[in-house]
Parts: sequence; structure tokens; C-alpha cells
Amino acid sequence: MNTNANAQVAIVTGASRGIGAALAKRLAHDGFAVAVNYAASANEAETLVAELNAGGAKAIAVQADVSQADDVRRLFDTAEQQLGKVDVLINNAGVIKPTPLADTSDALYDRAFDINVRGTFNTLREAAGRINRGGRIVNFSSTTLALNLPGYAIYNATKAAVEAFTQVFAKELRGRGITVNAVAPGPVATSLFFDGKTDEQIQHFAKMPPLERLGQPDDIAAVVAFLASAQAGWVNGQVLRANGGLA
Repeated sequence: MNTNANAQVAIVTGASRGIGAALAKRLAHDGFAVAVNYAASANEAETLVAELNAGGAKAIAVQADVSQADDVRRLFDTAEQQLGKVDVLINNAGVIKPTPLADTSDALYDRAFDINVRGTFNTLREAAGRINRGGRIVNFSSTTLALNLPGYAIYNATKAAVEAFTQVFAKELRGRGITVNAVAPGPVATSLFFDGKTDEQIQHFAKMPPLERLGQPDDIAAVVAFLASAQAGWVNGQVLRANGGLA
């Protein structure tokens, strides 16, 4: 790992577990100093940070609810104060609870839009004035948007908003060398995916891609790491579906 005190700085939201933790590990391996954001999983975040620091990286855990603008401002403040000005923002935090539209409560609707849409909005707005020239922003959409599966209307609506943000914001940052892209994973083997699904449903999803397996967190981390790198400097305003050919 790169132990350079002048390492580039990355914020990863929702990074205490699952894809977010894999992202934090990959970026640390690639030489970034990493701010591991979490909402409630303090123990998991601190354990991850301890692991990264023990491996020679520089990492901190920062509690912040991305749906709250003040929390997001504090997240950036803390990252700047302890690590340096931010070069990379990864908007990984998200929630999903597949529910038919007619059965969706106001509370479920609000939570989905607060975290998935307002959360991304808050971090993008904050990054607009604070991310370094030549920086990288990677948002998270989902391949569910292309599948139109029953039960995913609300979740898909939140991810459609994220894709709209991505493509417009890339143009609004003209002249600063900053790229804004989104990754749209297919089914990935995380607790978020497994929660509430039967073994039969899990096997069904695993067989859907031509590669006949679920994605792994490291599969997504590799794609994000590319988009966060200098090698992806000519990729901007795009949505990359990392799904094994599912859609």
C-alpha cells in the first residue's frame, strides 16, 4: 500500500460493510487515504479502519447521515481536516426494500428517497465547491433500472434520479477536469441482497447473468477503482452496468 502522506483522498459513503467496505479496501490498496463513512455501524467501520491502518494505509471512520446536509458538510470537513482536500467521492450509501408500489408506505417511500436521492444530492452539492480539480465522482445506480421487475418501482425511481444527476452534473462541472460517472451493479453477494430472499430466489438471480453467478463486492470495487483512476480520465457522464451481462 502507498503510505505517502500526500496520498489522494477519497470519501466512500456507506462504507462499513458490503460493497462499500470492498471499495474502501481497494482504494486504500491503490494508495488513497480513505474516509470511511457510516450511518450506524460504528463497530464495523472502526474495525475496517483499524484493518486499513494496520496494512499501511491512512483511513478514518466518519459518522454521517447522508440524508442530512449538515452531516454531509461535517463529513467533508472531517475528511479535509484529518486527511486533506478530497479528490474522489464514491456515493455508495443506499437502501432497498422491494415492495409493490401499491403497498409502499409513506415512510418507506421517504426513506428510499432520503437516502438514495437526497443523500446523493447532498454529497454532490457539497463536492461541487470542495473537490479538487481533476477529481473523480462515482455514483451508484442499479441494473434493476433496466429490468423493470415488479416490486422495484420506488427503488428504480430513486436510481433513475441518480442517473439524471450523474449525466447533468458531469456537464455542470465543465472546465475543472472532474469526471462524474455511475456504476449500475447487478445482483451482488452482500447482506443487502440476501436479506429477505429465499434460497430459491437467490439461485434464480445467480443464474440470470450469462456468467451464471452473483457478482462479488470485489467485482464492483474493481470497476469503481478504474473510474476513480487517472486511466478513466476520458470517461465522463456515463452509467456503467457491471452485471455479468444481465442487461
